[in-house]
Formats: sequence, structure tokens, C-alpha cells
Amino acid sequence: MASTMIPPPHAPAFLDRAGWPGAAILPLAGDASFRRYFRVHRDGQSAVLMDAPPEHEDSRPFLAVARHLDSIGFRAPRVLAEDLDAGLILLEDFGDARMKEVIDADPDAEPRIYAQAIDLLADLHGHAAGPLPPYDMAVYQREAGLFPEWYMPAVGLGGDIDGWRMAWDAALAPIAEVQPTTVLRDYHAENIMLLGDRTLGLLDFQDALAGHPAYDLVSLLQDARRDVAPELEAAMIARYAARRPHDEAAYALLGAQRNTKILGIFTRLWKRDGKPRYLAFQPRVWAYLERDLAHPALGPVKAWFDAHVPAAQRAAFRWEQLA
Repeated sequence: MASTMIPPPHAPAFLDRAGWPGAAILPLAGDASFRRYFRVHRDGQSAVLMDAPPEHEDSRPFLAVARHLDSIGFRAPRVLAEDLDAGLILLEDFGDARMKEVIDADPDAEPRIYAQAIDLLADLHGHAAGPLPPYDMAVYQREAGLFPEWYMPAVGLGGDIDGWRMAWDAALAPIAEVQPTTVLRDYHAENIMLLGDRTLGLLDFQDALAGHPAYDLVSLLQDARRDVAPELEAAMIARYAARRPHDEAAYALLGAQRNTKILGIFTRLWKRDGKPRYLAFQPRVWAYLERDLAHPALGPVKAWFDAHVPAAQRAAFRWEQLA
């Protein structure tokens, strides 16, 4: 994983070609992938430089999804210049008003901003899925499999992998082939920007698939990185349900699948990529997962967890001792 925030040496030449000669390049953010972001300044203007090394990241899906979202009226960053061979893309700068920090600074704004994010989802789900790969059982199983692959050995456990796959097959069968809409897959408070025109800007959508609309509801309302009060979650689900069909069982199923995947990913970030800070989110994710597993639709999966993951290796586990 890229760990430094030094611009790549070929960035100035790329910016010259893009019409930004001599622009200052300042660190902006890294993420849980190999992508890094820089803010560039020139003559009172700013843009965002995405560095996605082509040996590690394929940026074509990002560009395709950005164009699809733009074509149906949603605010993805405009692409100002691109050089995929160099792994560089210059993007419109959405500023610094990220949903998470805006709410942290003004907690009274939380219901209003979440309502706006829910309304965007309801609008998005009024459109057919774009030209995207399907979010099908193979993908669900691959993602859920990150838990026995990474989490289980990290806490000294083994498990019945065949039983794991059978449990998820049984639980997800009713919804696995439902693929009517664009699923952004990381639609949460750190990937939503509040723009000056009172619209919301979307980030980190390069992994979008055609799938079930409940998935992005889960991403937003069972946010791994910040607490969402159960009362707010219920109110926002009701707001969504007033405009679009809502499947309570699908919400629990995809909540369990997503949170299980996240536990695996966060453990992999620690064990493989040297990023232990993600361990701090594990207890929150476990709390969501335990609630999802209590739904009757998760019976086979809950039985597997009860048989193979003792309570001491769940939310109460002392992750800080491992980091």
C-alpha cells in the first residue's frame, strides 16, 4: 500500500498537459486502497489529483460510473483530464464540506443532512442500473469469505468453510438475483460532500455494481466509521419507504453481509497492509452485525456464528492490544 503523500514525480508534467502548469500540489487524503488524492492550486483555482497506480488500480470503472451518474443527473466530480497509463486523473474539487465533518461541527444538522442523503438514494433508485456488472451470489460469497479468510485466524479461530458458504447461499437466495439499480457500495458520511448549490456530491463509487437497493441504505445507516442512532436509522428507513419499496429482510441480510465483509477487510488492512487504525471500528461493526443476525432471515448464518465465533472473539475483543 502507498503510505506516503509525496506526489508522483510525473504529476507536474501531467498537470502541464492538462492546462495547470506550475500548479502547487498539496496532500489531501489516502484511502484503504492504493489511491491517493492531492489538491492542486493555480491562479486562485483548485482541482483534485487522483493518483491510482495502474499496476494496482484500474481507473476505468471510476470514469465509467462517473459518466453514468452525470448522465442521469447526479453530482460525480467532473473529469478535467486523465492519463490512465500514468494512473493520474484530474477532477473537479468538491471542497471540504464532507458530510461527516459537517455533522460533527453541527449535530443539529444531522437529521436534515441524512434526509437529503436518503432522498438522493430514492432518486437514484428510480433509475435502472447503469452498464455495470451484477451484484450476484458469486460477489456476495467472495466478499463474505473475507471474514473466515482474515478475521477468524487473526483471533485464533478456525471454521467450517463449506458450512459458511451453505449458510450464506441459503440466507441470500431470495435476493441474490435482484439487480435493478446502481449500487454505489460505499455510500456513507465520508464519501458524501455538501456542495455550495445545496446538492450532494458523490465520491468513491468506482466499485459500483447493479444490485439490490437495500445495500446502499445499509452503507449509509450502518456506517462503520460513525455512530448512527437507531432512532435516526428507523426514521430514515421510513423516509425511504415513503418513496420506494423497502424490504426489511433484505436490509438485514445485506447489513449482515456488508458488516461481515467489513470485519474481514478491516482485519486485512491491519494484517496485510499495516493499517491497524481500522481495528478501532470493529466493535461498532460487530454491534450492527449482531442486530442484523437477530433477524429471522439470517437463521442459517446466525447458527454458523454461534457455533464458530465465541462471544469473547466478537465486539468485546481487545483489538487495541493487537494493534
